[in-house]
Amino acid sequence: SEVEHVLATQTLPQMRPKTMSINVDGDLPEGSTAKDIILAIIGKITTGGGIGHMVEYRGSAIRNLSMEGRMTICNMSIEAGAKAGMIAPDDTTFAYIEGRRYAPKGKLWEEALDHWRSLPTDDDAVFDSYVELDAASITPYVSWGTNPGQVVPIDAMVPDPSQFDDPGQRNAAERAIAYMDLVPGTPLRDVPVDVVFLGSCTNSRIEDLRLAAQVIEGKSVATGVQAYVVPGSMRVKEQAEREGLDRVFRAAGFEWRSAGCSMCLGMNPDQLTPGQRCASTSNRNFEGRQGKGGRTHLVSPAVAAATAIVGAFATPADLR
Repeated sequence: SEVEHVLATQTLPQMRPKTMSINVDGDLPEGSTAKDIILAIIGKITTGGGIGHMVEYRGSAIRNLSMEGRMTICNMSIEAGAKAGMIAPDDTTFAYIEGRRYAPKGKLWEEALDHWRSLPTDDDAVFDSYVELDAASITPYVSWGTNPGQVVPIDAMVPDPSQFDDPGQRNAAERAIAYMDLVPGTPLRDVPVDVVFLGSCTNSRIEDLRLAAQVIEGKSVATGVQAYVVPGSMRVKEQAEREGLDRVFRAAGFEWRSAGCSMCLGMNPDQLTPGQRCASTSNRNFEGRQGKGGRTHLVSPAVAAATAIVGAFATPADLR
């Protein structure tokens, strides 16, 4: 058995994974982000679409992302069921690494570059599976259900479970809508929120905080909404404070917290109470993930920030 193998060898047997190419070409519309790309991908292939696969994200829209945007996408590969996700190294990668504490220096840097430049997939490589998305069609996304594949564009409505042909998906949608206390046909923009959480390993890097601060600067959190910002690391927190981002968030009515996992998984007292609805930049929206009876909607930092100001799901364009 597998247990016997582990006890005897202290190793885990793994089957060689299949390969999947997810190609996203074109230019993202204004207001759409890396988080929207990965939510759109998972919405298309479902949370089981990547099972047994290593995913490579490709295409012009992926190449145009910053390293932090690429990290967001790769971070949520597991939410698509994949073993892992990767993006080919390029000049954006090298510029991000160069000069960092543990980066090679001098001659070793040049040797590392030579090696890294040999890693990208060959142009004529064959994958086991292919997925194509048009970046121009990716608008800001919001999850409506209890897994990351249950997502729709923010301008859409809560789906009607009867519209799902697959019995399993239909039953899952019925259960999710009941748990989330939503009514099919309701525009997502009409759904009010109680809490906004900007954090998690998916979206708490300095780029995410800068974007959110830009959205909310000079504005105030909506009455009745609790809004939290939790940087992903102490280094990010210190950098944000040097840039004055903490003051922007505090002035708008956000709580500025210490780095950590926090409400992403309901750690310590950072939990939703039963029935509370949260717009969250995290990666998972399972039942009870952020607290028993809590209702989690996955969104980008831009949507989270705008939602905190409006009090219901919104985009930065709604604040202009």
